[in-house]
Amino acid sequence: MKLLKSSILLISVILLTHAVGKANAFSNFSLQQVIQQDTTKKDTTKKVTPNNSSLDQKVEYKADDSIKMNKAKNIIYLYGNARVIYGDFELDAAYIKYDQKNNTIFASGVKDPKSGKYTGRPIFKSGAEGTAIADSIFYNSTTTRAKVYGVFSEQEGGFFSGGQSKKQIDDELHVKNVMYSTCNLPHPHFGLMISKGVVTEKQIITGPVYLIFEDVPTFFGLPFAFFPKPNKRTSGFILPTPGEDATRGFFLQQGGYYLGLNDYWDAKLLGSIYTNGSYETSILSNYTKRYKYSGNINLAYASFKDGLEGTEAFANPTKNFSINWSHNQNANANPGTTFSASVRLVSTGRNSYYKNTAAGTTYDQAAIATATTSSSINYAKSYANGMNYSVGASTDQTISTGAISVRLPEVTFNVPTFNPFDSKKRVGEQKWYQKITVGYSLQGTNKIDTYDSLLFSNDGLKRLRSGVSHSIPVNMSFTALKYLNFSLGGTYNEVWNFQHIERKYTSFADGTYTYRQDTLSGFRRAGSYNLSTSLSTKIYGRRDFNPAAKIQAMRHVMTPSVSLSYSPDFTQPGTGPYLSAIDQTGNQIRTNGLPLTYSIFEGMAQAGSFGSKNASIGFSLDNTVELKVRSKNDTTGTGSKKIPIIQGLSFSGSYNFLATSYKLSNIGFSGRSQFTDKLGINYSGTLDPYALGPDTLGTGLLIRRDRYFFQAGKFLPRLANFGFSFDYSLNPEALKRKNEANDKLGDAANKKGLNDIQSEQLAAISRDPNAFVDFNIPWNFSFSYSFQYSNDGNTTTLSNTLNFNGDLNLTPKWKVTFNSGYDFKQSALTPMNLAIYRDLHCWDMSVNWVPYGAYKSYSVTIKVKASILQDLKLSKRQGFYSTLQ
Repeated sequence: MKLLKSSILLISVILLTHAVGKANAFSNFSLQQVIQQDTTKKDTTKKVTPNNSSLDQKVEYKADDSIKMNKAKNIIYLYGNARVIYGDFELDAAYIKYDQKNNTIFASGVKDPKSGKYTGRPIFKSGAEGTAIADSIFYNSTTTRAKVYGVFSEQEGGFFSGGQSKKQIDDELHVKNVMYSTCNLPHPHFGLMISKGVVTEKQIITGPVYLIFEDVPTFFGLPFAFFPKPNKRTSGFILPTPGEDATRGFFLQQGGYYLGLNDYWDAKLLGSIYTNGSYETSILSNYTKRYKYSGNINLAYASFKDGLEGTEAFANPTKNFSINWSHNQNANANPGTTFSASVRLVSTGRNSYYKNTAAGTTYDQAAIATATTSSSINYAKSYANGMNYSVGASTDQTISTGAISVRLPEVTFNVPTFNPFDSKKRVGEQKWYQKITVGYSLQGTNKIDTYDSLLFSNDGLKRLRSGVSHSIPVNMSFTALKYLNFSLGGTYNEVWNFQHIERKYTSFADGTYTYRQDTLSGFRRAGSYNLSTSLSTKIYGRRDFNPAAKIQAMRHVMTPSVSLSYSPDFTQPGTGPYLSAIDQTGNQIRTNGLPLTYSIFEGMAQAGSFGSKNASIGFSLDNTVELKVRSKNDTTGTGSKKIPIIQGLSFSGSYNFLATSYKLSNIGFSGRSQFTDKLGINYSGTLDPYALGPDTLGTGLLIRRDRYFFQAGKFLPRLANFGFSFDYSLNPEALKRKNEANDKLGDAANKKGLNDIQSEQLAAISRDPNAFVDFNIPWNFSFSYSFQYSNDGNTTTLSNTLNFNGDLNLTPKWKVTFNSGYDFKQSALTPMNLAIYRDLHCWDMSVNWVPYGAYKSYSVTIKVKASILQDLKLSKRQGFYSTLQ
């Protein structure tokens, strides 16, 4: 009850603050401004400077019906759509009376004799202030007193109506029976009634304040209040959500206090308590500086007791934490320089934050199933000549195991490709050697791979690995025989490591061996290079059909590509980072008749790319097929449109001439087919060109043989894996509206330059079918399907994933939404979410229900639509989360 009363106090402050603005807006219309038009009373002995006096502003007035002047009483009457304009003040009413003798102005509406309705109410506006409507207005310019009856005004999502507002000589404002509501109806469904109040420049004193619902006064109120009016961002309580959890008992969730620190920084302190002794706390702070940067920090900690009292789980509660920080710099703040942060660190293992807190009490299934988290902080600078560098830090966490990889710092430096042999004063086309381009890139890394429980242990720094890699690409491209795109080049790579490994081997009489590995400090380097050339072109095919037919033409575009690459053998001792495996007697250890070697850079910061000898030819073929069809929307009958039937169907593979076996690689393919404007299928797979044969060990299993499929009498290569996916909406209008909403969010994200965490939050909204509740769409049903197939010759694995969601308007104000899926392997539905929405005009009611699963729960919320009163709500939640499921 105390929290609700505090919220009412804050709402009262907002109401009375806006009421002051309205009264002061009207006081700009003064007697002096009207007297200026009477030149007989103007004192010509005094000089008035136009820049220092408002008396030079002109008073304009008009009326559609008539204008009457009573010279004896010095009164002007305006009838029918009367209007008075003075400076930035505007007043419109059905009737306006200006009494120069008594220095008063009166404006009101008129009663229609036929309908009996009161029409033509006064509408007044001053400068940047919002427009206000009243039943009548009375103002005395001599005493500066003003009375406004039955005001109706909108301010920042709120509406003020009814009652009286009276401005006194000392600028005090007295209000009586004024209703504040976020309902925009002339007769609102609910409101906050202030029976009487006095507002000064620095403080507010009110009489009884209470809530009214459907004209019925409630007991939610205060007899009186006295508090300062700081005219700035204010702080206040946040009401918690009550509920029940099957494991942790009754709870109050997400209650706390909001701190409006200043215009650039705020903070929200939240907490949740459970009757079994569990609790959660969090601090969320947002900061921004216009045109410079923005960001937020979220720190959360929770202690949960699960199970029954007396059990191990109850006696040793899980300690869960989450640290989130996002920072984004405005692109125009410092051109050429950027700083961004996307930090997310959470507790792992048994103390998994997402699992134990149900993703921070959001019950987001995608967040609960999160397996890994990533963080990054990066500073980058680019120069006008294209060179750029960046310095950053990053982490990767595996939530289930607690494994963590920390890279601090990471440094990159890039020099864009340039033509070293070209001349800035060159005239004419480039010669062949002037087309040679050279580039350079550097990457430095310091990393630690360990577990989060060991990261800050005494020997944590002993796991540090440091290294630098360099890459210099050289290339030359030109067009051969007019239609062939030809390129020739190579890349030199070199790695530096400040740690390396050393292995001591021990061999045994049965031919087996073991080794002991030590990590040593010291600088080591190694280099490698490769040469390559490529050739590509485009081939166009077209088939025309009957111009009067629905399908008028078909076009096929093929893009074949062939490449040759060569690299020497860097696995031999003395040619790279590899050393021979020597046992305790000094003999070379051999496996399968070949000498055994190992890389001293294995597991280091820069392992490099040091492979065996390779001379291979690569090939690929990309296909695009389009249909030209007659357009239904063209009334002339001659219009047409293009439909892409196959988009990017590509095949690729390679053949290594120097390989001792399995020279031909697997053939990969992927593509997309667009059957209609609304239905498209993505597909990919791998073809294995080698035949299968029985295992020589007699296990009965089939293994790959170094024989091609046609040598084994097969007509086609074996399909090793294949997958496809698609999504479809039965109501195209619903899909269109949802895509438009997603596009708007995406445009906002691009303008603001969201970081990884904010982008993921945006993606969570986009994939939530209940995120956009549109009562204008009577129904919708959409689904997505994914199929995966793999076969190694012995075992076939199939994976099917079906997700579906939809909504239905039971009435124009009632909507039901659902979201679920089907697990074909378990032959059961995946966790389902049902929601019911009721549009109560200025209020919303929502019921969310997860009927089964580990996170089954329900919640009921009734709240005001307007954001200014988001804490004016009634919530009930019951969670059935149990660690025993």
